Amino acid sequence: MIDDIEQLQRRRLLQASLSAALLAVPVARAATPSRFDAVVATSPREGLPTFATIGEAIATAPTQGTRPFRILITRGRWREKLVVDRPNIRLIGEDRAGSVLTYDAAAGMARPDGEAWGTWGCASVIVRATDFRAENLTIENAFDYVGNLAAPKFEPIGPNGAQAVALMLDAGADRCAFERVDLIGHQDTLFTDAGRSYFRDCRISGSVDFIFGGGNALFERCELHSRFRPGKERQGYVAVPCTPSAQAFGLTFLECRLTRDAEIPDASVALGRAWKPGRTFPDGKYGDPDAVGAATYLSCWMDAHIDAHGWDEMGYTARNGQRAMFQPLDARLYEHDSRGPGGRRSSSRRTLDRAQRARYTRDAILAGWSPR
Repeated sequence: MIDDIEQLQRRRLLQASLSAALLAVPVARAATPSRFDAVVATSPREGLPTFATIGEAIATAPTQGTRPFRILITRGRWREKLVVDRPNIRLIGEDRAGSVLTYDAAAGMARPDGEAWGTWGCASVIVRATDFRAENLTIENAFDYVGNLAAPKFEPIGPNGAQAVALMLDAGADRCAFERVDLIGHQDTLFTDAGRSYFRDCRISGSVDFIFGGGNALFERCELHSRFRPGKERQGYVAVPCTPSAQAFGLTFLECRLTRDAEIPDASVALGRAWKPGRTFPDGKYGDPDAVGAATYLSCWMDAHIDAHGWDEMGYTARNGQRAMFQPLDARLYEHDSRGPGGRRSSSRRTLDRAQRARYTRDAILAGWSPR
């Protein structure tokens, strides 16, 4: 009995010593203020510079260097028209669905100077710097596209003026990465017009030409969601590249899912169409002859809204001033291992063989840049 009491006392002393030692070890927390350089919030956050707008927070970032400048975006709808022109900006949302960067400008709407925004100026977020990264948030253009179909509110710019970009990667952008980001719009949601970009586990929603541009963009395990357009037989187009002829890769989709609103009929959405944007040359303005769009779907699942024909033609102004149609077979539009009810084979849907597919590695597409 005495021996048992002594053993119990020794065990209690040992446990007390271990507890004291553990309490002396600092505990690392998963998300501490030291992770961020600034926070955007409606009230001050202890230990961090707090800003009322995202633009103000970006303005405090260094203009040079390589260290990431991390900005925490708290829950809320942050209505700002943003231009990111400083390198190494990181926008990190507190909540993917609740941290929303939003604006509502369409191409046909007037800027403060009275001129129209145009497709190249209407984006809610425009990136013109290298090494930008966004994660765990939403970027949207909240322009009322459906309401404008019923009652247009401005003079058309181009075909209709309803282009309303959520995110644009403009000249100067390169090595831009997006993870767990929702991009919401209708016509022209995502404009990847420059540099290399990487999208992983993102959801991009829209209707007409909602992923487009001449940049080199890789999408891995993303959802490409088509939205309903009332009264339209052709419900939309997913990928619309204007890739320069010398650029090997354009819009590349790997293991993505092509989904739809419940109202969208079967066979009413095209995989995409190639675009020749109008450019001004010494002899006039016409569709860029060097734009030979490249878009490829690799092991993607497609719902039945995808048309068996796959790709559509797209009109442009020819050098002689006449209207011409850019045919899918004249561009670089391909698939490999398409799955689901919309992943059907047809003569108009060109497929890559195994040797051709093997060239589409992440390292090759991104030219040696690793987004991790």
